[in-house]
Amino acid sequence: MGLKSIKPLTRAPLLHVSVQESLRAYIDDNGLQAGAPLPPESDLAQQLGVSRNSVREGIKALESVGVLESRRGVGVFVKAFSFEPLLDNLAYGLGGALRQVEEVLEIRRTLEVGLIGKTLQLITDEDIQELRRVVARMRVHAERNEAFVDEDRLFHRLLFRCQGNETLVRVIEVFWLAFYKASDFVNLENTDPMRTWRDHEAIVDAVEAKNLEDARSRLDSHYEGIARVIAHNKINSSNGRIP
Repeated sequence: MGLKSIKPLTRAPLLHVSVQESLRAYIDDNGLQAGAPLPPESDLAQQLGVSRNSVREGIKALESVGVLESRRGVGVFVKAFSFEPLLDNLAYGLGGALRQVEEVLEIRRTLEVGLIGKTLQLITDEDIQELRRVVARMRVHAERNEAFVDEDRLFHRLLFRCQGNETLVRVIEVFWLAFYKASDFVNLENTDPMRTWRDHEAIVDAVEAKNLEDARSRLDSHYEGIARVIAHNKINSSNGRIP
């Protein structure tokens, strides 16, 4: 059975949007799966009655949301579904929209405290050693009174990697990114690096000991400390003072 023809455009305004809609309909109508090729740009332009540039814009827009992928010199293909584009956009959207950084922090806190139990069931000795190495790098920075944003981001990713749920890891990372973006609105520079390092070390200790109550308590305490710093700084900022 041959493929159904692509539907012609029914309206002219916002051509690239109309092109996107027609391409989506073409994929759905023909039940195209991941990896299936689309017709060449020239054929699409002819069938749609638009310029190749309009087709190209529509394809780029669908690439940005993970529907299509272009392979240089080969063509355009249907892409396997992924939460990645949604999660990437969500991180920056939340960061810009939620000036109340406490809201983002609370989501992170609830996710991690609620899900740490499964990590205790699945985490391996190799995972623990990798966490230890990250914490050791944190200590080096802390002793120099330096921040360690990269290590912090990696730590929280590693803590849940063993669960084998990449969407979960990405969601946790989204709220990590959103928190640091939202933190631009609140001065966090006076956070105590040594205390932050000790918080992370205590979390690993509890995880290695498979002590669920202690692990939850250590995570909760870590986030409570950050929440206090944020609240203190926001109060001082609202009073016109630099903390």
